[in-house]
Amino acid sequence: MQYDMVLTTCPFCGTGCNFYLQVLGGEIIDVVPCQTHPISEGQLCVLGRNASRYITHKDRLTRPLVREGDGFKEVSWAEAYGRVADGLTAIRDASGPDSLGVLSSAKCTNEENYLVMKLARGVLGTNNVDHCARL
Repeated sequence: MQYDMVLTTCPFCGTGCNFYLQVLGGEIIDVVPCQTHPISEGQLCVLGRNASRYITHKDRLTRPLVREGDGFKEVSWAEAYGRVADGLTAIRDASGPDSLGVLSSAKCTNEENYLVMKLARGVLGTNNVDHCARL
């Protein structure tokens, strides 16, 4: 079996710690702190240390779901995106653009955050854009 160490950035906060995912035969088996990273310096918080458990947890959502009656049904990504777009448009049309807000992420690059802002202001028509680090 092929054993790989895949360097990645921890997704849990905006600090930007790096760690290696230990991958064996295509399966993530563990997380190893990156000793040379200037932020994490070989250390990880409890979320980073347990990232492999979250990634492979049986309850993790990997496909879009929509409510149907008392439960949920799986739909395609195209249908899910269409429903989100229709819902946001309906809210904006009924209550005005200031009824919408967009939260961005500390894990996004400046360019990605810029695109989120352009979506909010240019498409949705709202200036209500904030950042997750303020929550």
